[in-house]
Amino acid sequence: MMKIYGSMMCPDCVACCRELEAAGIAFEFCDFADAMDNLKAFLKIRDTDPMFDEVRAAGKVGIPCIVCDDGRILLDWKELKAGN
Repeated sequence: MMKIYGSMMCPDCVACCRELEAAGIAFEFCDFADAMDNLKAFLKIRDTDPMFDEVRAAGKVGIPCIVCDDGRILLDWKELKAGN
C-alpha cells in the first residue's frame, strides 16, 4: 500500500490526505507523532534520495513524502490525482 510520511501538524500533509481520500486513493499515513519509526523511515529516504537535494539545501523538510507501491517517491500529491 502507498505510504505517506508526514505530520498532521503540517497543513500540506492535511490537504494531501483530504484530497487523496476524496479521490478514493488508498494510502497509509505514517505520522511522525505516532511513532519514531515513521520519522526514522522518512529520514532514511530524505537523507539518501537525490530528489531531496533541493529540499535539504533550502532548509525544508520535504513532507508530505509519498512512497508509491512501485517505489516512486513523490512530493506532489497532485501527480497521483492526475494519474488516477
